[in-house]
Amino acid sequence: MNDSEKRAASRNAARPRVGVVVLSQGTRPAQLAAALDSVLRQRDVALDAVVVGNGWVPTDLPPGVRPVALPQNVGIPAGRNAGVSEVAGDYLFFLDDDETVPSPEFVRSAIALMEGDRSIGLVQPRIVDPSGATPPRRWIPRIRKGDPARSSAVFSVLEGAVVIPRDVFQRADGWAGEFFYAHEGIELAWRVWDQGLRAWYAGNLIAHHPALQATRHAEFYRLNARNRVWVARRNLPLPLIPLYIGSWTGIQLIRSVRNRTGLPAWIGGWVEGWRSDAGPRRPIRWRTVWRMTRAGRPPIV
Repeated sequence: MNDSEKRAASRNAARPRVGVVVLSQGTRPAQLAAALDSVLRQRDVALDAVVVGNGWVPTDLPPGVRPVALPQNVGIPAGRNAGVSEVAGDYLFFLDDDETVPSPEFVRSAIALMEGDRSIGLVQPRIVDPSGATPPRRWIPRIRKGDPARSSAVFSVLEGAVVIPRDVFQRADGWAGEFFYAHEGIELAWRVWDQGLRAWYAGNLIAHHPALQATRHAEFYRLNARNRVWVARRNLPLPLIPLYIGSWTGIQLIRSVRNRTGLPAWIGGWVEGWRSDAGPRRPIRWRTVWRMTRAGRPPIV
């Protein structure tokens, strides 16, 4: 190996290896192309990227991106999980097909946060509508919203753009595949905290997403309620389950005084959450409950 080859090998060795999983149902080809373009522009990282086709076969992908075809739509979290075994890398970057990262240093900056502070086990960026529309308050995943540009530890994440070390993801058992849609970001964040780490909202990192209502999804209300019950049943110590579910039930009923849209479906999902199989139970430790409480949000709300 000559000196030039040695220098190139040294540079490549210093670049973090990142497995990229882009999830798509194939219904937004223009948005998917933009998402992939933002991935392929990332600098100072070695990428291994796939598009998971949730119920379709991805075609016409750019060089450097491989297809992973699922014969049917298995839901958002299970679709993401299906891509993980198909990519190599010490870090994972999950991106939905309606989201982009405008900075070519986005992934490297997210990794730098975790390398600089080993207590951070997951990074979610600030989500901004590129048209300038006012983003929903729910895009800031903390109770005291404050300045969207302020970074902080959080206890749930918006799942559309997430960077996480592979070993942390694996110890968390991945995304909650049983959920299909909604609240898998709560479970993943809690399981990051249960490893003695923190989920981190990086207000200085930007991802773009159109400001759309979550209620655009046909089963939003039912899955929102069912999965809220499942989150508690799967992850909380037994004494905290009724406290967590009770607090969120009260919040929903208060909201329904102003707007009853979807309330019957929400109630149906709530009942389903108790009656149906929530999947494997893995309660977080009481030590984790205490850490979360000290950090500002006990897992009862």
